[in-house]
Amino acid sequence: MSISYITEEGLKKLIAEVDKLKSVDRPRISQEIADARDKGDLSENAEYDAAKEAQGLLELKISQLEDKIRNARIIDESKLDYTAVQILSKVKLKNIKNGATMQYAIVSETEADVKAGKISIATPIAKGLLGKKVGDIAKVKVPSGEMEFEILEIGPIA
Repeated sequence: MSISYITEEGLKKLIAEVDKLKSVDRPRISQEIADARDKGDLSENAEYDAAKEAQGLLELKISQLEDKIRNARIIDESKLDYTAVQILSKVKLKNIKNGATMQYAIVSETEADVKAGKISIATPIAKGLLGKKVGDIAKVKVPSGEMEFEILEIGPIA
């Protein structure tokens, strides 16, 4: 797994999620397995099979999150330069084609939340914006073709 850059807040959320999975979900699934086991023949016990499958998925999720935490590097936001678009930049854009304006915060993959206006640095739009300055036109390749955005503002994520 590769190194991912993350905010301190994002890392705390990952740690809290792993703690919840281990302290709440893991014991609950273990209890479900024990309850299903008590019902008799395991070879024909759908509840047991479902609980074992849920346990496997939970352990996989815990493992993946622990890998993310292990490979996370906290970004010192005080040392970021907002003259060009980079991770942890809030960018105001204007779609050249239709004149619509939008604002995105460029964050790590683990902190992305499109509904909150936070897009992953791995998305085509974010990749197309990286390194651009206010006034630049960014040509972004998206699945439906190519879009052009004018960079209106760059600043820190508040």
